[in-house]
Amino acid sequence: MAKIKAAIIGSGNIGTDLMIKIMRNSKALEMGAMVGIDPNSDGLARAARLGVAVTHEGIEGLRKLPNYKDIKVVFDATSAGAHVKNNAILQADGKKVIDLTPAAIGPFTIPAINGDANIDEPNVNMVTCGGQATIPMVYAVKRAVERVVYGEIVASISSKSAGPGTRANIDEFTETTSHAIEKLGGAERGKAVIILNPAEPPLIMRDTVFVLSQGGSREAIEASILEMEKTVQAYVPGYRLKQKVQFEVIGDNAPVRIPGVGYSTGLKTTILLEVEGAAHYLPAYAGNLDIMTSAALKTADGWAARELMKEAA
Repeated sequence: MAKIKAAIIGSGNIGTDLMIKIMRNSKALEMGAMVGIDPNSDGLARAARLGVAVTHEGIEGLRKLPNYKDIKVVFDATSAGAHVKNNAILQADGKKVIDLTPAAIGPFTIPAINGDANIDEPNVNMVTCGGQATIPMVYAVKRAVERVVYGEIVASISSKSAGPGTRANIDEFTETTSHAIEKLGGAERGKAVIILNPAEPPLIMRDTVFVLSQGGSREAIEASILEMEKTVQAYVPGYRLKQKVQFEVIGDNAPVRIPGVGYSTGLKTTILLEVEGAAHYLPAYAGNLDIMTSAALKTADGWAARELMKEAA
């Protein structure tokens, strides 16, 4: 069966995990190239051993590869700053771009929320690992109520699973995720916090979601959350609720002040999540990598499958 060639820019943790996922699981994509800037990176060495074309000269090196003309989709797993330059070059060359950085040049895309809505966009942004894990739950509450006043997420990941790219993008992570909580999750105000946990042995990715809503019943909210859990599990099997959904009434006697909104009351929903990785590259505790690369692959696979159908027609 014919497949569409893909390249990955960024030979770190995320890029290497994504490469292995494409080679093992993709139905419509095959690896065309792995791109880095460190000639000694494990990602480039692993790609070379697997027979993938490699370059340590960044995007310019990618463009020099003999098979560059055959590559139709490029995943960027570098940094928000680098992505701006990379995207401009790739767009000029007519490539489809899947952005795994917090740059957010293209529209936010979370498979469990807006699926194929952005499939024709030249650049789609996968938000952040914390966003992929938690914003579906904010959205799950939103679809069961009349109003989501506030959504806050706290993503805790093992320090060992946060490479240089992740660490260089902490500020962009919080800004991009907060914006996506509002734009995709439907909250009037969003806030995101990331914690790099240095514990030994490394702890699995844990996420806490707080949502303040008005209208809707506890039963409807919980049912929507459980349905969303199954939706995400379809492409991230290690995604699960850690315990039963918790509720607390915020009454007129003790309203909470939401910046930009004012004093508010309603129903506070607390959702505790755990994301176990598939251990394709890093150990299972690195669920933050797994959910990001799984979401990117699902998005790109959907696009590639449709392109192959067009070619066959």
